[in-house]
Amino acid sequence: MQPFAGLAAVAGVGMTALTRESGRSELELAVEACRAACADAGIGPREVDAVLSYHLNDSAPVVQVARALGIERLGWHNDIAGGGTQAASILGDAAMLIHAGLARNIVVYRALNGRSGKRMNTVSTGPQERFTYGLAGPIPLFALAATRYLHDTGLTEEHLHAVVAQSRENAKTNPRALRREPLELADYLARPYVSTPLRTVDCCQETDGACALVVSGVLDGPRVRAVVRGGGPGCSSMDRAPDVTAIFSAYVAPMLWEASGLRPSDVDVALPYDAYSWLVPRQLEDFGLVERGDLGAYLLERRHAWVNPHGGLLSEGYVHGLNNVAQAVRELHGGRAVALVTGFGGSYGSAALLVR
Repeated sequence: MQPFAGLAAVAGVGMTALTRESGRSELELAVEACRAACADAGIGPREVDAVLSYHLNDSAPVVQVARALGIERLGWHNDIAGGGTQAASILGDAAMLIHAGLARNIVVYRALNGRSGKRMNTVSTGPQERFTYGLAGPIPLFALAATRYLHDTGLTEEHLHAVVAQSRENAKTNPRALRREPLELADYLARPYVSTPLRTVDCCQETDGACALVVSGVLDGPRVRAVVRGGGPGCSSMDRAPDVTAIFSAYVAPMLWEASGLRPSDVDVALPYDAYSWLVPRQLEDFGLVERGDLGAYLLERRHAWVNPHGGLLSEGYVHGLNNVAQAVRELHGGRAVALVTGFGGSYGSAALLVR
């Protein structure tokens, strides 16, 4: 067990509306989400003594957010450089602060104008030589890995459709979700490719919005049981990878089960980072939730309906994964016992277990 296990609770969550054109600054979005999270936790912003965020030079700095919230005596604070890899591991940063006695109430937020401002599909994926091979951005990079993964597993476009269609079905009753309409197979197949085998609907939403959490050592709420972060050569470093399909979960899943003392069978709601449809079966497999040989039938029979019950990043919206963490907290308040959340950045990432 990690030293901070069970000491930190996610006492509040807050979100703005998710849109394609907010018409507002990242600072305004961040402050709204942070105030909502504090209200949900039953505290005022001035009771917050630490602020954490992560970004890709597309957000509001924590000191500006703290000032706007009226936090006069700001303690530990950090703008963490990074994207999806941070979505789960930032819970670990907060839990370690609580364990060290450096903070009592911590606000964690992610704010971005990911549609009307800096768009994620334009972010560089690494060295310039990748452009020689057409990997001009994240989608072509991960599409190449997806092609190999489908070949290795025998999964097809019908299975990718099952992932996206189920996310739409799950989002149907979620008023925050940007995509709630059904997606039949024929409609899916008619959608244009961005980079084969990924069609437009296989890629997560580009969204304006903000999400915030209050992580506390003195308030009640779902507890942070374990958090891990790591990776290795895989789909982020294809020139040196023995397996280009190996995403972060191939490396961090064993670490998570060892750190938590729990087993895959203990998880009753999974919120994997679903930036692309093929990442859902890959993570289900890596975390031991579904055997590789069973994936095809599992998806076509829609037995994955318990995964991302709010619609995930594919259908609710994209707040760089923190909205999936917020949903995990809602699910635990609703009666679930153990929630798995993850953060994806190719072959590097993070995972956390929250318990009721």
